[in-house]
Amino acid sequence: MAGFLDRAKEQAQRGLTQGKQKLDEVQAQRTGADLLKRLGAAYYAERRGSGSPEATQQALQALESHIAANGDAFLRS
Repeated sequence: MAGFLDRAKEQAQRGLTQGKQKLDEVQAQRTGADLLKRLGAAYYAERRGSGSPEATQQALQALESHIAANGDAFLRS
């Protein structure tokens, strides 16, 4: 009986770990998509004359930092 409970506990722990990894991945993708959207908005505002190159550069740097930390998988989804 103890062996069964140990295996069940192990499987539950693996499931929790996999679930957390997937959640982290989804959150990173959402953040990346949001940063990409902000970059597009900053660039559009700059081109229309209501934004600044500094705002575009800040948005680009934030996106590049996110990519360096989390990868660029969100660009392909």
